[in-house]
Amino acid sequence: MAQYRVGRLEQEIQREVTDILLKRVRDPRVEGVTVTGVQVTGDLQEATIYYSILSDKASSAEKTADGLKKATGLIRSELGSRLSIYKTPELVFEQDKSVQYGSRIDELLNDLHHQER
Repeated sequence: MAQYRVGRLEQEIQREVTDILLKRVRDPRVEGVTVTGVQVTGDLQEATIYYSILSDKASSAEKTADGLKKATGLIRSELGSRLSIYKTPELVFEQDKSVQYGSRIDELLNDLHHQER
């Protein structure tokens, strides 16, 4: 039963954080951020929010991370008012590297395909 609650909470946090980023956070550094997943600890005290950005430049990734770090307080307080849980979890933002990894694999496969011709 507890695992069901954690999964449901993860989905709810993902939905709400996406909405908050679109409607409440005005920082231009976090524009274009896509929340790809949320992982909540078993005791519901900490939530790791995975995000991806369109740019693969290191400087823009750094700026986005700074913008999200600065907006964490606003996002957490908004979550606290939107979710009906006893304690709002601490938020940790982590860039999701799987999108970049997948595009790199596609690039390598395309290179192999062109070498065969």
